[in-house]
Amino acid sequence: MKKGFIFDLDGVIVDTAKYHYLAWKKLANELGFEFTKEQNEMFKGVSRRQCLEILLEIGKIEATQKQFDTWMIKKNEDYLKFIANMNASEILPDVPRILEFLKENSIPIALGSASKNARSILEKVGLLHYFKTIVDGNNVTKAKPDPEVFLLAAKELGVKASDCVVFEDAVAGVEAANSAKMTSIGIGDENVLTEAHFNFTDFIGISTNFITNLIEN
Repeated sequence: MKKGFIFDLDGVIVDTAKYHYLAWKKLANELGFEFTKEQNEMFKGVSRRQCLEILLEIGKIEATQKQFDTWMIKKNEDYLKFIANMNASEILPDVPRILEFLKENSIPIALGSASKNARSILEKVGLLHYFKTIVDGNNVTKAKPDPEVFLLAAKELGVKASDCVVFEDAVAGVEAANSAKMTSIGIGDENVLTEAHFNFTDFIGISTNFITNLIEN
C-alpha cells in the first residue's frame, strides 16, 4: 500500500518560529506596544494575514486596508532579513535521519506549510531535494485548521488522504490533518497536542521501526 508523508515546516523541520516572533515583535514595538512570547503562541500554524489581525487586536489598533497591507509586507521583509543567513545548523534534531530513511524506502514526501517562504528556507538548509512537492501559503487560500494544504499535498503526491502521515507542531495543524482523515503525529508538548494520534517531543524519539510500521500498516 502506497503511503505519503507530509511535514509542516516551522517547528517541525526548522525552528523559524523565533524569527517570526522577532519580526512580529519589531512591528508591534514600532506600533507602540509590546508583544510577548506567550502571545506569540497564538500564531502557531496561522497565516500571516490572521497573525496581523491578532496582533492589531492585542495592540488595540485599527488599520485602513492600505496600512494593513503595508504592515504585512514590512513584517515579511523583516522576517526575510532574519532568515537570510539560515543554514543546516537550523535543522531540528534528527529530521534528516527520518527524511533519509523515507527516501531510502522510496516513500514520497511533501511539505505542507502556511509559510510563503518554505521553498527558500528548505534550499538554505539543504533539505529541498527530499521533497517531491511543496505546498505552502502560495498555493492555498484556506489556513489550518482547514485541511486544504494537506489534501492538496496528498493529491500532488498521488496518495490517498487516508494513506498520508502528517508531522505537526501546532494544534491547528493537527486538527487539519485529522480533518483530512490522515494520521497525525504531534511534535512537541503532548499536553498541548492532545488530538494527535501519536506524540513525540522531537524526532530523536522516533525510531525507524515506528516509521516502518506507519508505512506498512
